[in-house]
Amino acid sequence: MSSKDGPQTWKVTAVVTFYMSAALVMVFVNKAVMISSPELPLLFLLIQLSLAVILLHGAAVLTTKVEIPKLELKTAKKLAPVTIVNVVGLVFNLLCLRGVDASFFQIARGLQLPLTIIVSSLHGRSLPSKLVIGASAIVTTGFFIGLAPNAISADRAHEAPSYLSIIYGILSSLFIAIHAVLIKFSLPHAQNSTIQLAYWQNLGSALLLAPFILFQGELSKLAELRSTSLWNAEVFLWGSVVTGVFGFLLCVAGLLSIKITSPVTHMFSSAARSAIQTLLGVWLFNDLFTANRAISILLIATGTMFYTWVKSIEGAPASARPPPDLAKDDVEARGAIRMDQIDEEVHDWQDEKRQTA
Repeated sequence: MSSKDGPQTWKVTAVVTFYMSAALVMVFVNKAVMISSPELPLLFLLIQLSLAVILLHGAAVLTTKVEIPKLELKTAKKLAPVTIVNVVGLVFNLLCLRGVDASFFQIARGLQLPLTIIVSSLHGRSLPSKLVIGASAIVTTGFFIGLAPNAISADRAHEAPSYLSIIYGILSSLFIAIHAVLIKFSLPHAQNSTIQLAYWQNLGSALLLAPFILFQGELSKLAELRSTSLWNAEVFLWGSVVTGVFGFLLCVAGLLSIKITSPVTHMFSSAARSAIQTLLGVWLFNDLFTANRAISILLIATGTMFYTWVKSIEGAPASARPPPDLAKDDVEARGAIRMDQIDEEVHDWQDEKRQTA
């Protein structure tokens, strides 16, 4: 028995470490690029999405486990809702990260779990249990504590997040919640393959995003930045490549996390990642850190882990029922938790990809 447990424990440890590392790299590299080039959020996101598509093609050449879907108009139309929700959520997620500290990012998007529960309950026309409502209340309390005013020195008062950035965070959480519901109904149109669905979403999101880059004038802004010596083009270029590659790896890590680890294990690793993310944000970017923010992060992580535990207990009698292929929001993204039912856990590799974005 022990000989079998050893490799399994090693697998879980490896996957969790890989997932946490990829997510942390995504958050901080994205933040570094947004600090360096705040005028180019859509172009930055387009490069990430395009790289994901290219890497999926490369992976398909190396292994038969990655299958590129046949591009058909009727399939694209059926997947249009989940693709639109995905790209809108990614944009709001990136705009939120641009306007807040990396350590505050998870607070700004702290309503993701409560909104997912609400959207799922409305869609399923069912009421969540009292314990689920309690978990949601804990997370919601943590969110508002994080927004509450705190004693900040006058020289750092300008670092407080703007209301607009917080609104972006709430909208990102809402679209991740909607995405979690839509993705279950979109899978059959992608032959029940998470890889094929990821390909459709990345390709479709890139195509939808391209015209808005022109409308927003980001190409002309890029030309202006290139003409000035103050802009560090290397940060933008390398940041785009790194986040594109790690976004792809994060997708793979999310799928491995779903397959190998349990929802509870995943949530504990997410909580640990939140703590590490906060500490690194303070260290690398000198992020503002207050007592309110510390309590907020603690409550959001506690409420989320409690929710995951509750759902694992509530789902125990139905364990004989085989789980769906897709066990994510975000995603950053951009979005990695098992979903035995629509309203159970949030599948969010895209979210991480933005947390990540």
